[in-house]
This record gives sequence, structure tokens and C-alpha cells, in this order.
Amino acid sequence: MNATHETLEDLGWKAHFSEQVSDEEAQQCQPVRVMAVHRGQIAVAGAGPQRFITPYISGAKPSDDHPTVGDWLLIDRDTLQPVRVLQRMNLFKRRAVADARKEQMIAANVETLFIVASCNQDFSVARLERYLVLAREVGVHPVVVLTKTDLIDDPETFADAARALEPGLRVETVNGRDPTSAARLAAWCGVGETVALLGSSGVGKSTLVNTLRGSNSIATQAVREADGKGRHTTTVREMHRLDQGGWLLDTPGMRELQLSDAASGISEVFDDFILTAQSCRFSNCGHGGEPGCAVRAAIADGTLTSLRFDRWRKLTAEESANAGQFGRRSR
Repeated sequence: MNATHETLEDLGWKAHFSEQVSDEEAQQCQPVRVMAVHRGQIAVAGAGPQRFITPYISGAKPSDDHPTVGDWLLIDRDTLQPVRVLQRMNLFKRRAVADARKEQMIAANVETLFIVASCNQDFSVARLERYLVLAREVGVHPVVVLTKTDLIDDPETFADAARALEPGLRVETVNGRDPTSAARLAAWCGVGETVALLGSSGVGKSTLVNTLRGSNSIATQAVREADGKGRHTTTVREMHRLDQGGWLLDTPGMRELQLSDAASGISEVFDDFILTAQSCRFSNCGHGGEPGCAVRAAIADGTLTSLRFDRWRKLTAEESANAGQFGRRSR
């Protein structure tokens, strides 16, 4: 957390939020943005110095959303206690790893998502697809950022694999330790813009944040040589100010991302299968051994691939199971 005395506009305040505040609330409350989430406390910033406050909203039900990083709150001017969370532009969330009956909020009110992956043996097309589904579901522009390009001879091999996931997908290959290389990402980090970074542990998110900020204040760790997998470095979801005026929202690495309430995101990422399935002879075709299956025919002629088909089926089944078990929730 490194912003001091920013204006609301610098912090990302937009008409979407100001239109929600009544004249009476404007007199009694002040808006602040959640800059970091700690255990039992949140760091907030507004038109004044930063401070730590309790995240608990008086009178809220246990099932109500608590503030997460990137949220805008109204706090009482006298008590500095949260009054309510303003309606979000978007919200990234996942099924909690420890308790699948609960959801874990990741970040709110984001303009761009940097999906960070490393050019090593931990690179996973299937994992990238999960993050793409998440981005499409909440309506946030995704950019795939491939790191550690300095450690391999041909990073374009990884870039081509990522670009093949979706037509027009923006893919950037960077050396996270090189300011000149990382500077290509500054285009998405203008004044008041919020960019979230998601990716597995060890892909270089913290290194990338340090380089873009021109600082080494965030601890980093080396990956394991045996399998290229990383150790958790970031433990707090936190927003970092950039010289360009934007914000980088760093999150702890995630090796597991269970999807729920993501049917539309899956449909967008796998729209080639969705469109092809409309030509199946039977409307309830399971794309197995049914006669007249357009999906199987497209796989046979090479228009679609069996590996991508398997990933589509897996994500669709997972999303349906999670949504059916716990009920669909609105964002």
C-alpha cells in the first residue's frame, strides 16, 4: 500500500460509483477504496490519508459480501466505520479451497486482467483457459502476460500456444526483471485504471509488480528446479500505485481455480464448440456416439481438436456441478 493523499479520480472513482450515492449519504459519509485486505482489517484510501479500519459493516447479515480489495465503500465521517459497499463494476471470485461451500472474493472493480504465466514446464493451456473464462464471465479485458522469456530460446512457442486459445487474444512476452521489456504493459495502466494480476505461484507476478513500480519492496522467491513450480510469495491482496497513475492489484498465487456461475464465460471462450453444437442432429446431443453429431464430425476433420473438446467438457461439468450444488448467485 503506497498511495497517499490521492484524489478519488486517481483512485479509480467513476460515475458508476458516484451515481449510487444519495445527497444525504454524501453529507454523512465519505467514499474510500479498499487498498489491501488483512486479517481483521482493511486498508482504505480516499480524499485524505490512508488508514486501517474494520471490514465489518454494522447491521450486515453474515451472508452479505464483505469488502474486498478494489471495492469502494462509504464510511461514516465521524466513526470511520463502513456503512455499505457500493455496487461493483465486476467481481472476481472462486470456490474457496478449504471449504467448497463458500466463495472467496479475489478482486473488485478491475478494468484489465493480466493473466500471468511463465515460459517453463509449469506452463498450462488448460489453466490459461480457466482464467480466460473468469475474465469473460465478469466482462474484464484479458491480456496474457508470459514471463521468464530470458530463460528460454524460443518464447514465441509459448506465445503461439496462448494465442491459439482465442481469436484476437492479446499476448505479451516479457522479461519481468527488465524495465524496458515490462514497459510494454504500461498501456493498460493509465491514471485511475486498475489492472489485476492472476496466476500460479512462481510465475513472476511480484517480480513484475516490482519492475513496473521501480521498486524491490515486494519479496520474491525462486521456483523449484525440479518442476518449475513456485512457492507462495504474496500473501495479501493489495493495490500498488504506478508512475503512470494506474494501479496494479497483486493477488496470492492460485494453483486451483474452481469455477462456478461461469456458464456465459465458458460459452465465450469455447464459442467455436457452442456454435458447432447447434448443427448437431439432436438438440440434446451429448457429443459422444450419437448419429449426426456436428462436434464429433468437426473433430474428425480437424476443424476442432479433441484436447480442447475434453477441456470444454470438463469445465462445463465442473461449473454445472458447482452451480447445482450450491445454487447460482448473482454477481
